[in-house]
Amino acid sequence: MNLKEIFKTPIFLAPMAGVTDSAFRIIVRELVDAPYRKNLLMFSEMVSCNGIHYRNEKTLEMLKTSAGERPVAIQLFGSNPEICAEAASYVEELGTAAVIDFNCGCPAPKIVKNGEGSALMQNPALVEKIFSAIRKAVKIPFSIKIRLSFDENINAIEIAKIAENCGVDFIAVHGRTRPQFYSGAANWEEIAKVKAAVKIPVIANGDVKNFETLDKILEITNADGVMIGRAAQGNPFIIGALLKYFLTGEKISPPNLPERVKVMKHHFEKLIDFKGENVAIREMRAHAAWYTKGLKGGAEFRKNFNCAENVADFEKIFEQILQE
Repeated sequence: MNLKEIFKTPIFLAPMAGVTDSAFRIIVRELVDAPYRKNLLMFSEMVSCNGIHYRNEKTLEMLKTSAGERPVAIQLFGSNPEICAEAASYVEELGTAAVIDFNCGCPAPKIVKNGEGSALMQNPALVEKIFSAIRKAVKIPFSIKIRLSFDENINAIEIAKIAENCGVDFIAVHGRTRPQFYSGAANWEEIAKVKAAVKIPVIANGDVKNFETLDKILEITNADGVMIGRAAQGNPFIIGALLKYFLTGEKISPPNLPERVKVMKHHFEKLIDFKGENVAIREMRAHAAWYTKGLKGGAEFRKNFNCAENVADFEKIFEQILQE
């Protein structure tokens, strides 16, 4: 997959731990109009380079993809240049990744304390070594995802320029600093500065949740594409809706309740297919909380989902939502 093909459909599903697994990626793709599915690029959950290096079973399981979700960008995280390059090469050799993406933006304490994710933005020299090593290791497109900075001293432009000089193909920029986590407003003006500073494509990320905010972020940043993260939680419809609007100007109406419940049930079935009933039940409780947010009686439904112990319990709650 080349850059031209990637940016034919410039609305991207962001990498989100615990969310953008195979089941969710398949659901999202199924909800995109058929003409746009072929090139729609979605990003995996973060996968540990160290886990790949040591052939950790759970880590390797995260690399598995099916035809129904491809093309997929596999996002890696780590801090050792040699191990990161080795992991990227391993993923490329699997033959199922369209893009290798590298995380320099995750704010989670358990990632940052190891000097990974957004913590890397404190160390431009190390970042350069990692980017160069991965670029030399793989031939397929290589992208990175960053924040504005690790602290209040914004250095996204510096990291972006290093990426460009190392041969990174495109960059996604989340318009928040690490101390913000996901609070406050994303700073789209700073993303615009990154876009103006480099020649490679820049994807804008942060606070896009409807047609109006999509228009606004593109106007302010002049970005080549937009990445959708939290707005897709419990709302896999949004990728297809925003993509169609971007390409045609047509605004699709939000799904009605029966459509939402149908997709929620299908999502649950996919989780069972991929992970088995026990894991699917645990994970679907979180997804169900997102799906039912804003619904009348949503708090009660979420309480019931958290108490559900088997597939039959979930089915009863799905029917209850439709009845009430």
